[in-house]
Amino acid sequence: MSIQIYNTLTRKKELFKPLEENKVKMYVCGPTVYNYIHIGNARPAIVFDTVRRYFEFRGYDVNFVSNFTDVDDKLIKAANELGEDVPTIAERFINAYFEDVSALGCKKATVHPRVTESIDIIIDFIQALIEKGYAYEAGGDVYYRTKSFDGYGKLSHQSIDDLKVGARIEVGDKKEDALDFVLWKNAKPGEISWESPWGEGRPGWHIECSAMAKKYLGETIDIHAGGQDLAFPHHENEIAQSEAINEKTFANYWMHNGYINIDNEKMSKSLGNFILVHDIIKQHDPQLIRFFMLSVHYRHPINYNEELLESTKKGLDRIKTSYTNLLHRKESSSNLTTDDQEWFGKLANLREEFITVMDDDFNTANAISILFELSKQANYYLQSKNTASVVIEAFIKEFEELFNVLGLEISPENDLLDEEIEALIQKRIEARKNRDFALSDQIRDELKEKNVILEDTPQGTRWKRG
Repeated sequence: MSIQIYNTLTRKKELFKPLEENKVKMYVCGPTVYNYIHIGNARPAIVFDTVRRYFEFRGYDVNFVSNFTDVDDKLIKAANELGEDVPTIAERFINAYFEDVSALGCKKATVHPRVTESIDIIIDFIQALIEKGYAYEAGGDVYYRTKSFDGYGKLSHQSIDDLKVGARIEVGDKKEDALDFVLWKNAKPGEISWESPWGEGRPGWHIECSAMAKKYLGETIDIHAGGQDLAFPHHENEIAQSEAINEKTFANYWMHNGYINIDNEKMSKSLGNFILVHDIIKQHDPQLIRFFMLSVHYRHPINYNEELLESTKKGLDRIKTSYTNLLHRKESSSNLTTDDQEWFGKLANLREEFITVMDDDFNTANAISILFELSKQANYYLQSKNTASVVIEAFIKEFEELFNVLGLEISPENDLLDEEIEALIQKRIEARKNRDFALSDQIRDELKEKNVILEDTPQGTRWKRG
């Protein structure tokens, strides 16, 4: 196999070589569950679900771990504002997360560990860092001694001296150095907390992923992934923690997806362009949102607006219409002829092209171009006077398998068969004869919703699929 991955660590594409043959150990940073996720959170969920699906398509067994940060400052603030406790808030939005990403076609991870269920392993990890001299306790807090790790800055390609220029120690700060980051936070009165060797407190953000990745995937993993915003400082700090303890490479490949802009502006609450997945999937087909996200290469920024979404919908509808037309022609097709044989070769070539572009750093934008070409070839074939059911079935199979790799559903929901359409048209004719125009209009509207267009002519009612 020849899958190439752009590695943020080396800033180049590299041939993927798994730690274990035909297996992938993959960790993706999950959300902080204090609210519904926004479409910026949805992009890595969709992107890395697709990466996982493609590995599985290529025959790999994928151990996919994605965590929930279910305790931190944002959760404590939300709990105080709502008058609820942190576990209640977290549970509500974990359930909401599963509901939202499931609608977007994302499979559940192999394991979804939570911080609150991992306190013991996090404490043990911190204690080991202290014992090795990489961390220190100060007034109930524990900090990572950044300058003690020689490789700090290698993921973000920044030297520790350059990083220090922009850092400063605030008045009253207990850190030895401005770049040191917190591993354990001393609890404030009334906050959720756990017992530790350093007193009541809770984990810092960065330590959780290092501890959970080690528990569920081991000391070295194949792929660590997340949004571009996590590369520094979160992933940089994970490397420092994990490699200090394990004395070996933490992750062989680092993958980061690009940002989402709204009408060419950065998404933020202050600009009023903050879009929650919970809201948008009530307005648009979640599959359309996924298709839109995959229409741009994952490392590139993507711009969202309603016009672009509508344009994307038209493209997706064209592909689905080709597939639906194949379904409706399958039963009425004839036997295979000599002229049909070349179509199997064309389908095989399209499949190979799909694999080639996906092998090239999971280029879903080019993969979607292959789906459009598949749709185009299907339309050409259906224009033939004689079509063979085995060829049509081969087209259908290709559509379904390639769509599934991208986490997309293509099978039409509640699609009407030709005989069902004819029966409804006959019912409408009878309604018109009886001057029951309300029923007549209702049937026309029902057919329109199913993408069936009626045309009343002097010769009778004609219909076609839109």
